[in-house]
Amino acid sequence: MVADPKLGWHYYGAVEGTIVHLDRSGSDKPRVTLADPVLERMNPKRMPKRVRVSLHSELAGTALRPGARIMLTASLSPPAGPVEPGGFDFQRMAWFNRLGAVGYARAPPVLAVPADNRAFDLRVFALRMKISTHIRQKIPGRTGAFAAAIITGDRSQIDPVLLEDLRRSNLAHLLAISGLHMGLLTGFVFALIRFAIAAVPYLSVRLQAKKIGAVVALIAGAGYLLVSGANIATQRAFVMVAVMLVAVLLERPAITLRAVAIAATLILLFRPESLTGPGFQMSFAATTALVGTFEVLNRTDGWHRLRQSRFRMLAPLASLIIASAVAGAATAPFSAFHFNQMAQYGLLANLASVPVMSLIVMPAAVIAAVLSLIGLEGGAFWVMGQGIDWILGVAHFVAAQEGSVLRIKSGPVWALGLITFGGLVVIIWQGRLRWSGGALAIVGAVCWALAERPDLLLTHNGRLAGVLTDHGRAVTREKGNGFAALNWLENDGDGADQKQAAARFEQDGDDWRLRLEGGTVTYLWGKKRTTAELQSACENADLLVVPQWKGEVSGPCRLLNAAELHAGGAVAIRSEAEGLEIQTARQASGARLWNMR
Repeated sequence: MVADPKLGWHYYGAVEGTIVHLDRSGSDKPRVTLADPVLERMNPKRMPKRVRVSLHSELAGTALRPGARIMLTASLSPPAGPVEPGGFDFQRMAWFNRLGAVGYARAPPVLAVPADNRAFDLRVFALRMKISTHIRQKIPGRTGAFAAAIITGDRSQIDPVLLEDLRRSNLAHLLAISGLHMGLLTGFVFALIRFAIAAVPYLSVRLQAKKIGAVVALIAGAGYLLVSGANIATQRAFVMVAVMLVAVLLERPAITLRAVAIAATLILLFRPESLTGPGFQMSFAATTALVGTFEVLNRTDGWHRLRQSRFRMLAPLASLIIASAVAGAATAPFSAFHFNQMAQYGLLANLASVPVMSLIVMPAAVIAAVLSLIGLEGGAFWVMGQGIDWILGVAHFVAAQEGSVLRIKSGPVWALGLITFGGLVVIIWQGRLRWSGGALAIVGAVCWALAERPDLLLTHNGRLAGVLTDHGRAVTREKGNGFAALNWLENDGDGADQKQAAARFEQDGDDWRLRLEGGTVTYLWGKKRTTAELQSACENADLLVVPQWKGEVSGPCRLLNAAELHAGGAVAIRSEAEGLEIQTARQASGARLWNMR
C-alpha cells in the first residue's frame, strides 16, 4: 500500500511538484510536501511519489498555495537512517509516509500552474488552509497560530519558542489534535443536542435525545477529522470516539476497556506501523490507564459517597486531579523513551490548563464554527483567544522554572516492554495477583537505569564522532551533523548543545587516537592517505576508522572505511573486557524495505 520509489543518490537541480502539505522544519523554515514531482533527467519509474523541501528563502511563502504546482531548484537526498543503532529511524517513518526524498531550496519557488483543486483531498487541504488563515485573522499573533493548530492541524505558523514551552510544561498534547480535542468537541456537541431536545417538552417525550446526540456528535467528529487533516493521531482519536458513540447507539456501556481494545484493533488493522510510534503508545497508555482507574473508582463506596454528599462539587475537581496524575504516570515511560525527558511540573500545568481547554477553548471553537455561517463568530473567537492566552501563559511560566525538565538517557526497548506489560497486568488482571505487575514494572525501570550508553558513536558518513567521557559525551566538531550530535546528547540524558560538547573533546585536528578498555581506536580524516600510512596505523590500533578511504587495508585491525559506513550506517562502539563490540544501524534494524539501497 505504501511502497513507492525513493531517491537513491544526492540530487541537485530543478524540481516541480504539487503542494499537498505545508508545515515548518525544525530550523523554523517553511516546508512543503510535493506530490507527483518531476526531477530532471530521471527515469519516471524511479521518480519518488512525494518529496519534502525546506525553503530557506525570505520570499518562500509567495507561491505557497494548496494545490498549486511550483518549480524550484533544490538539493535532495534519500531519507536518512538512524543516527545511532536502535535510534529513531527516519527512513522507516518516511517509507510509511511515502516520502521518497527530503532536502532544501535556497531560492524562492516559482508558480508553474495555479491551484486546480479538483481532487477531493486537495479541496479539503485548500479548505483547511482557508479556515486556518481566517482564524489567524480573527485571533492575531501566536494565540491565533495555536487556535489554528488545534482546529485545522496547521502548525506552519507556530513559534518554535512556544513549542518548546509547551513541551517543557507537558502541555504539547494540547497542540496535537488527539483524543482530548476529539473527546471535548464530540462531548460538547453530544451534551448540547441532548440539552436542546430536553429543553422542549414536546420533543423530549417523543425523541431519543441520547441517540440523536450520539449521531450528531459522530457527524461532528467526522467533520473535525476531515478539516484537521486526518493525521494518525486524529484518526486514532476518531476511531475511539466512534466506538464510544456506536456503543451509545447500541445501548451498551460506552467507556470500557473492551471499547479501548476494539479501537486499538481497528487502528492496527489499517495502520499497523503506528504500534511503534509514540502517538499510539502514549494515547492508548493514557486511555487504558484512565478507563481502568475510573472503572475501579466507580466500584468504590467512598467515591459514590463523595458524589452524593454535600461536598459533591469536589468530585469534578477530584476527577481532574486523578485523571491528570494517572495520564501523566501512564505516559511518562513512553515520553522518557521517545523524547528523553519528563516534565517535572506537568501535573500542575495540566491542572491549570485542561479545565480552561475543556470549559472555554473547545466550546468556544464549536460555537465559533456555528456562528461563522452567519458571520457572527468574532465574539466566540475572542473568548477562545482569552482561554488560549491563559494556557500559553501557564506553559511559559512552568517551562521557565528551574528543573522543569528531567533529562533521561535512552534505555533498551525490552525494558519499556517490561514496564508496559507490568502496567497492563495491574490494569487488566483481576485479583490480588494484579499487583505483581507493579514488580515487573519496577524491574523494567531498574534495568533501564542500569543500561549503559555506547562509548563511541559515529555518524553514517564518519564525519562526526561522539566519545563518552566522565563529563558527558564529547563530540569532535562544533558544527556539522548537528541533528546527530543533538540526538546523541539527548539519548545520553545530557542537556548540552553541540558547541558545549565539542569543548569536552581534548584532542586537536582531524586525526585522533582513543584508548578504551577494550582496545584502541584510530581515526584518520582525508582522502590523501597512502597505503603504507594506513597499514602502519592499522598495526597500532584495534579499530581504524577512515571515512574517506574507499580501498582495503591489510593488517590486524578492524577497518571502517567509506564503503563500510555507507552500507552499515551509523556505528555504536562499546568497550568490553574481551574487546571492542561494534554494531551498525543496519545490523540493529535488519534488512527492511525502507533501508534497502
